[in-house]
Amino acid sequence: MLILLKKDASRIEIENVKSHVLQLGFTPHEIPGVQRVAIGITGNKAKVSPDNFLSLSGVVDVVSVSKPFKLVSRDFKPDKTIVNVGGVEFGGEEIQIIAGPCSVESREQILEIAELVKESGAKLLRGGAFKPRSSPYAFQGLKLEGLEYLKEAAEKTGLKVVTEVKDTETLSAVAEYSDLLQIGARNMYNFSLLEKIGEMKKPVLLKRGFSSTIEELLMAAEYILARGNYNVILCERGIRTFETYTRNTLDLNAVPLIKKLSHLPIIVDPSHGTGAWDLVPPMAQAAVAAGADGLILEVHTHPEKAFSDGYQSLSPKTYLSMIEKIRKLELVLERTNEVLA
Repeated sequence: MLILLKKDASRIEIENVKSHVLQLGFTPHEIPGVQRVAIGITGNKAKVSPDNFLSLSGVVDVVSVSKPFKLVSRDFKPDKTIVNVGGVEFGGEEIQIIAGPCSVESREQILEIAELVKESGAKLLRGGAFKPRSSPYAFQGLKLEGLEYLKEAAEKTGLKVVTEVKDTETLSAVAEYSDLLQIGARNMYNFSLLEKIGEMKKPVLLKRGFSSTIEELLMAAEYILARGNYNVILCERGIRTFETYTRNTLDLNAVPLIKKLSHLPIIVDPSHGTGAWDLVPPMAQAAVAAGADGLILEVHTHPEKAFSDGYQSLSPKTYLSMIEKIRKLELVLERTNEVLA
C-alpha cells in the first residue's frame, strides 16, 4: 500500500502518518518524489483498509500495490532512483563503467589495471578479493591482502572500489574497503546476507542469479530495501539456458523490462553474460542501446595468464577500442556522459 501526501504536506504531517503506520504494527517507508512525498507500507499480512489513513492530515490518496515486490516497484516510486557511490551516480544520464580483473592476483597486477581503467575514463575499479568458486580447488582470492591492494589502487587513481561480498562473516571487512558491495549471482538467494547488507545502508550491486526470473531478482532487492537500504543497483549478468556455445545467455530484454517495473538503476555484465571476450564488445554496445545505466567489465593486462575468467577478460587494446565505440554509440543515443564523452 502507498499513502500519497499533498504537495505541501508539512514535516509534522509526514511524521504523524508514519507514526500512525507504526501504531498499526506496520513499517513505514518514506519515499521522496519530484512532486510529492509518499509513504509505503510493508509488514501487513492482509489487505489494509484505506480508511485507516484517508482521514489523516496531509493525506490525499491511498493506492493499493498488487505486485509481490513493493518497495522496488514503480508503483511505490514512479521517479527513478539515483544511487550515489562516493560521488558517482547510477541511474542518471551518465553511463557508468566498472572495469577490472575478475580476481586481484597481486599488488602489481591491480595497480597496473587500475591505471588502465583510469585512462579509459571509467570511475570504478572492480576486483575480487574473496572469491566464491564452483570448485573448492580453484583460486579463492587473496582475501584481506587483496582488499588492501584494492584500497591502494583506489587511493592512487581516485577510482571507487567494487568488490564481491562472499558471506556474512567477511561482510564487515569487505565493507570497510569498498565503495560498492557486490552480491554475486551465487548469493542472490542468500537472504541472511541480503538482510545484513540492508541494515548497513552502503550502496549495493545485486547480480541476477544463474537461473533466476526477473521477479526473483526484484524480490531479492526487496529484502535489502525492506531493511532500510534503498541504495541498490541491479545487474543483468546472463542466465543459464540450453545454449552451449556461450557461458550464459545475456538477457537484454531484462533491461527495459526492469526499468518498466522498478525505479532502481540497472547495469549489464557482458563478460559473464557471454563468457567469451570477443562477444563482450558487441553485447556491451547492445546493453547501452537497450538503456543500461552502466556496464561491469572484466579487463586483464594478460588474459592468458589470469587466475580466473581469463577467456572472457578483455585485453587493454580490446577494452580501449570498445570504449571508443561506446562513445560513438552514446552520441547516437543522445546520452550525456562525462566519462565517455
